[in-house]
Amino acid sequence: MSETTTLLRHEPVQARSNARLSALLDAAAVTIDTVGYERLTTAMVADRAGASIGTVYRYFPDRIAVLQGVAARATDRFVEHIDTAVSSKDHATWWAVIDAIIDDFVDAFAHQPAFASLRFGDVLDLRPRESKHTNLDVVTARIAHLLVAKHGLPAGDELTFHLGVAFTLVDTLLARAFTFAPKGDRAYIDEARAITLRYLVNVYGEPTHR
Repeated sequence: MSETTTLLRHEPVQARSNARLSALLDAAAVTIDTVGYERLTTAMVADRAGASIGTVYRYFPDRIAVLQGVAARATDRFVEHIDTAVSSKDHATWWAVIDAIIDDFVDAFAHQPAFASLRFGDVLDLRPRESKHTNLDVVTARIAHLLVAKHGLPAGDELTFHLGVAFTLVDTLLARAFTFAPKGDRAYIDEARAITLRYLVNVYGEPTHR
């Protein structure tokens, strides 16, 4: 079950409705890459999807809900990837896990429509806050669970806090890396890894093989 929230008017229950919703989110993501999320309108989404404006409003009350939908889907997909592809591999150290997830972040920035602009949606400044947790918190909580289960890092709020700090740094530096370079500025990407490693080693010590 998704841990993210959106402002959908109707949760799709049939395959056809799911396909229509997915097409609207795809159209929104591609349009965001073209004009930026701040300029996105529901009319643009309808036009790109080849749908009526009424179809868009059937699922989304406004453009903010569209943006939240794109971000929630990105978050859910990233968490699912951690649960399947990342957790199924035998990484030698806790740093190998984090390094692999940074690779996945870079890949999402480079290839996933709208991700470089919107990421997990935490850039949207909506008041009042709907939750005490950001979507990046949802991602880092899942990373924490994996590190505890497979590498014995101490469970608890301290781990989730430190991972939150680490991946906030990663998110910020990668956002800068992809601001002007579609494939990413390698210097910023490399520095994101280096800073994250130094920060976590300062807390948990050098990563050692199991």
